[in-house]
Amino acid sequence: MEEKERQEVRGVEEDARRASLDRDARELARLGYRQVFERGMGAFSNFAISFTIISILAGCLTSYFIAFSSGGPVAITWGWLLVGVMVTFVGIALGEIASSMPTAGSMYFWAAKLGGPVWGWFTGWINLIGVIAVTSAIDMGAAIFWNYLLNIWFGLSISHGTTFTIFTVIVVLHLLINLNKVWILGMLNSISAVWHMVGVVVIVAALIFVPEYHQPASFVFGGTINATGFPGKDFSDPWFWFVFALGLLMAQYTITGFDASAHLAEETRHAARSAAIGIVSSIVLSVIFGFILLVAVTFAVPANIQGVLDAGGNALPYIWEQALGSRWAGFLLFIACVAQFFCGNAALASASRMLFAFSRDGAVPGKRLWRKIWQRNHVPGNAVIFCAVFAWALMIPTLANGAIGYAVGTSVAVIGLYVSFAIPIFLRWRMGERFECGPWNTGGHYRWICPLSFCWIGFISILFMLPTSKAGVWFSQEFSWTSANYTPLTFGGVLLAIGCWWLLSARKWYTGPVREVGEEDLVLLERGELTSTPDEES
Repeated sequence: MEEKERQEVRGVEEDARRASLDRDARELARLGYRQVFERGMGAFSNFAISFTIISILAGCLTSYFIAFSSGGPVAITWGWLLVGVMVTFVGIALGEIASSMPTAGSMYFWAAKLGGPVWGWFTGWINLIGVIAVTSAIDMGAAIFWNYLLNIWFGLSISHGTTFTIFTVIVVLHLLINLNKVWILGMLNSISAVWHMVGVVVIVAALIFVPEYHQPASFVFGGTINATGFPGKDFSDPWFWFVFALGLLMAQYTITGFDASAHLAEETRHAARSAAIGIVSSIVLSVIFGFILLVAVTFAVPANIQGVLDAGGNALPYIWEQALGSRWAGFLLFIACVAQFFCGNAALASASRMLFAFSRDGAVPGKRLWRKIWQRNHVPGNAVIFCAVFAWALMIPTLANGAIGYAVGTSVAVIGLYVSFAIPIFLRWRMGERFECGPWNTGGHYRWICPLSFCWIGFISILFMLPTSKAGVWFSQEFSWTSANYTPLTFGGVLLAIGCWWLLSARKWYTGPVREVGEEDLVLLERGELTSTPDEES
């Protein structure tokens, strides 16, 4: 009798799952696409991929030195909260659009639908470059930490060449993992979310109880440091406000990549709600856990502040080794390194889906190759390979100058991603009440949330193109090309290339998202007479 009841329960659950998949397929068909992916992710897995890419155990630890040298503890603690609040509004604005149009193309699809092909063209290319750049920067940051960890464990030399070799191994492993079925990716992301939360608790506990010395609260919440060469020691000098703003790059770089929940919407059940909730919840939880982690780390900063500054990009491992000793530092670094591995793996998945979707609509050269779905495991395998190779190639300059190459990579990633967020947010605000809301929406609050988000993105995009030190100001006596911020050249070059391509060629053939499902197909789907299953090339 009990077995019969269990079978009935399983039958009801299976019917509910199928009904959900049918609703998702119909929603996708309304947007013009057939269901070609397996919907192997639930709401938690969708949240987990964005939470994993944000990765407070990756971004804010590998870029800790940026804020520590540009503002100091006030930029680390209060700067984190400032950025966290503003990015939450950005996430809410994007979540509303994701609920209305849950598709893999996300940013560029939304921009094209809300504004037209030219908006979609620029948004798509900027977002594609951004998601590949952030994948590259994440893996390079992970390689830096793995190099330091292996130095503690086995005495492996710390050098640009060694770090790049580790970076290459990480990229290859991510490539191999992402060529498997999506449920494996979902499982790894779920494990990653738990690993991050538990990892933060373990690290914070160790930093509270193990060190013999802790900085006072006045240092953690009010200490200022300026190692940029610009004038100003505290907020009484106007220049220090600029230095503090430069330090926001740490938080802004960390709290990004949450668009992954939208990019994997076509592989998520109940996507119209799950993708939006995944975006917002991943940001909010990252801000909370990240603040706790950063406060604990800053309390553990050794008395020798100059030693931390001299450590440069290895500032965080240096702090842990000085505060905890090599054995404990190695243990905490291992927790962070595993989290960073998860982070880069999720970022590659997001980038490949963006390339797939953009190719599906004919915007990328070799589109038939990049939109191909591998029959064996239903993933865009060729797109995964391309994104992995391109992300690897972006860090080749670090062989000559690791610090500058990594800094430029993070800046390009932040600006590229956030500019691609700003465009659909602006277009949604412009549409006003004509915008067709999904089940998750802000009501009338879009009227102030969208402009606030748009202005914040404009502010940080300009800020992170400015020189990060006095030696990077081209007309100063201390100017050095090794300290220059190449972001304006790289990002400006990208915009120029995209613009010229549009004017000379793309405007003649790119018409925006291509409908794969016509009105007749929609009717058949509603009747249940049209199946929508993964095929080889769709």
